[in-house]
Amino acid sequence: MQETVLSPAAQVIISIIPIVGIFIGGVVVFFFLLWRHNEIKLQLKTGVYKARNFDFKIFSLLCGILLTGLGLILTVFFALLNGLSPSILGGMIPCTVGICLLIFYKVNPKFK
Repeated sequence: MQETVLSPAAQVIISIIPIVGIFIGGVVVFFFLLWRHNEIKLQLKTGVYKARNFDFKIFSLLCGILLTGLGLILTVFFALLNGLSPSILGGMIPCTVGICLLIFYKVNPKFK
């Protein structure tokens, strides 16, 4: 197999792409929050604001199931790809967070 060596300019561009993506995502989130804040302010002014209750029970169950499933799949993938190496943490961390959310769903007395 031949290995190609990238030029320094290409390496810089490749390393900047994730930074730009994170920055653009942050800008999108900021403007969404600003828009939502202004929307709620105007609804309060006009008297049509209706508070929504956030259901933490359903949220913790959904996030727990999704993170546990994703974490298990990533753990198996990284274990098969690299064996027992530090890269396996890329799957174990979301799996552990998902299991913790499922435990929180079960043991929180407010949910019963």
